[in-house]
Amino acid sequence: MAQMKKAFDMSDLGLLYFYLGVEVRQDANGIALHQTHYAKHILELGGMTGCNLAHPPMEEWLKLSRDSTVEEVDATYYRRLIGSLRYLVHTRPDLVFAVAYVSWFMERPAMEHL
Repeated sequence: MAQMKKAFDMSDLGLLYFYLGVEVRQDANGIALHQTHYAKHILELGGMTGCNLAHPPMEEWLKLSRDSTVEEVDATYYRRLIGSLRYLVHTRPDLVFAVAYVSWFMERPAMEHL
């Protein structure tokens, strides 16, 4: 740190706690990245704050179609949710497949996709 201060105009702000919506926790065991606050925000946005936990995040063998006959949902709202989930998968790799799968239906999202 002292060598960097000589070469660059900088100050020591201590340990990193929060960066671009990612919570950083550092201790003797290592560094952990979380997005708890952001995940809660996504649940509020989707109207799912009171929902139960699900394992795994998507049904097995789920088949969705682009040519759904079910009622369509607001595409802007759907895209906003998917965009938020795409940012969340940086710290939740277990959600990557499910988020990628529902991303395929952003052109004409229906209630079954939501």
